[in-house]
Amino acid sequence: MLSISDFSEMCHLSPQTLRFYHSEGLLVPADVNQQTGYRSYTFDQVEQAMLITVLRGTGMSVKHVRRALHEPDTAAALLQGHTEEVRHQRQVQDEAIRDARELFTAWPEVRLRHVPEMTVASKRVAGPSAAHDQYEWAQADAAFIATVQEVVKSVGSCGAVVSGTPWRAPAIETLEQKKQNLTAEGPHWLVKIPVTADEEEAAALPDGIEMQTFEARDELSIFIPGKSSMAKYGTALSRLLTHPLDAAYADLSRIRQLLHDDGVETAVAISGGDG
Repeated sequence: MLSISDFSEMCHLSPQTLRFYHSEGLLVPADVNQQTGYRSYTFDQVEQAMLITVLRGTGMSVKHVRRALHEPDTAAALLQGHTEEVRHQRQVQDEAIRDARELFTAWPEVRLRHVPEMTVASKRVAGPSAAHDQYEWAQADAAFIATVQEVVKSVGSCGAVVSGTPWRAPAIETLEQKKQNLTAEGPHWLVKIPVTADEEEAAALPDGIEMQTFEARDELSIFIPGKSSMAKYGTALSRLLTHPLDAAYADLSRIRQLLHDDGVETAVAISGGDG
């Protein structure tokens, strides 16, 4: 039999870790003295300690390690699932690192610009549903991209030409849209795609896609790198609303978001003054 100190030295696991593994049912001592509480181990348990160390080294949870040990047939599937989770976490971390580098290299600044009048094709974006008090921005972006692809395909099939960067705007153009926008199901957004089309091409667009005139306007915009999030959305709104304007204001009812490959550009129309 090996004392806990000898077993600890042999396996390079601290006594505290061995006590924790005991409490979690991962590595139960061969014997526990009822009077002193001293734990003793056998040489046969060194192999189990090694397996635990390897699995824990992957970052696998105690729960999954315990299952892999107690149910060896599940070990391969558990490792595969853990591998996919780690890859996803690494991807998320890599994206966050890129965002941080870009933010601290060139801090986002509010810009003032004039946007000319243009013709746009407009379509409602389906979903996503709001989950309690959280908004699923990843799902919203995916739904936006899917709708853009659908509209671009429809526009091209009618002979019209996409002539600018697509954006999304709140679905609040009609009373019906405003009512639905307040529900969890939505739709909450509209896709807007600048197009060049004659009357015949516009008339050939399928139901659900509306041709509109986007009026010229002055607006404030800010670009924040990376994927959409509530924190980034709130930051954009804060910066836009607090930007100094002379006898004018940022009109949130006329907000739009342009999704670029490397980030999201949020813009609001300027009302009052000369805007």
